[in-house]
Amino acid sequence: MVGATSGFSRTASTPSTGAPGSITGIGSGVAGAITLQEVIRSLSGSTVETVERSKTIFFPGDPAEKVYLLRRGAVRLSRVYESGEEITVALLRENSLFGVLSLLTGQRSDRFYHAIAFTRVEMVTAPATSVRKAIEQDASMGLLLLQGLSSRILQTETMIETLTHRDMSSRLVSFLLVLCRDFGVPSSDGITIDLRLSHQAIAEAIGSTRVTITRLLGDLRIEGLVTIDRKKITVFDPIALAKRFS
Repeated sequence: MVGATSGFSRTASTPSTGAPGSITGIGSGVAGAITLQEVIRSLSGSTVETVERSKTIFFPGDPAEKVYLLRRGAVRLSRVYESGEEITVALLRENSLFGVLSLLTGQRSDRFYHAIAFTRVEMVTAPATSVRKAIEQDASMGLLLLQGLSSRILQTETMIETLTHRDMSSRLVSFLLVLCRDFGVPSSDGITIDLRLSHQAIAEAIGSTRVTITRLLGDLRIEGLVTIDRKKITVFDPIALAKRFS
């Protein structure tokens, strides 16, 4: 059974207390809603970093010295097992926070993830020491980080649900629906996933092979459920796609 198909939008719902990823009154009583991105950018030692597609952001076991906030693009977090198998645990979208466990460990133990630029990405990074100091000075900073971490956990749960499908066609459909929800842009034909996706990248994300993904996407095109133009996938009707494989 393919997961829920509602809410195919890149814009999260806005709570009554402020914009997504924002909190009112953080930092010396500043009025208005301040976004997590603005807070991280204002910290001592923060930088803006760009990483090209398919390049590693950090490896498992790397020193946990930074907190990352994704400004543009998508980041794939995966877990590497002793057998050599690499399983995707989250596909992060804009305004996602990661590397947060460095605030608790202070060392290396949270780097059991492999973070890879799924597309070309732009990130705001800040030293874990600066973030920890900000939390100590203003408890609302901790709340803002907790909100960001909660979103990351939900993304991980969604990806795990996607990978539970043993049938690879159902796994692909579930993955496409996640992409529609997190990266989808309404178009005249349906929902266009605003990522340039190679068949190899999709295969790596869901534990398949390029040959299999090419065949399955071809089947979806023949059935009139999707179209692909310059590596951008458009799903004509996400509900119909989900029902086809439910």
